[in-house]
Amino acid sequence: MRVMRMLVLFDLPTGSKEERKSYAEFRKFLVKDGYHMEQYSVYSRILLSRDSLDAHLKRLKLNLPEAGAVTVLTLTEKQFEDREVLVDTRQSTVPDTDPGPQLTLAF
Repeated sequence: MRVMRMLVLFDLPTGSKEERKSYAEFRKFLVKDGYHMEQYSVYSRILLSRDSLDAHLKRLKLNLPEAGAVTVLTLTEKQFEDREVLVDTRQSTVPDTDPGPQLTLAF
């Protein structure tokens, strides 16, 4: 088996204190287990064998939060390297809301 990359994408609720705690615990598990944050709620980990894939998938399942959605994708390292990262480099144009000098009339 070639070197693989496991992507974990998740969308977890954070409305209550308990949900935020669950989110934090899941994220801490990922970091402690060797995952790297690609972007918010997207983490990746390099896998060297099929056995490694199976072991990490089992560990991930044991640490799933009770609510939310967690998706796992496995890619070859070549597929991962060939991804396109699109970055918006345009400057934000905020309209000028300053009315400029104002004239005050006193009667």
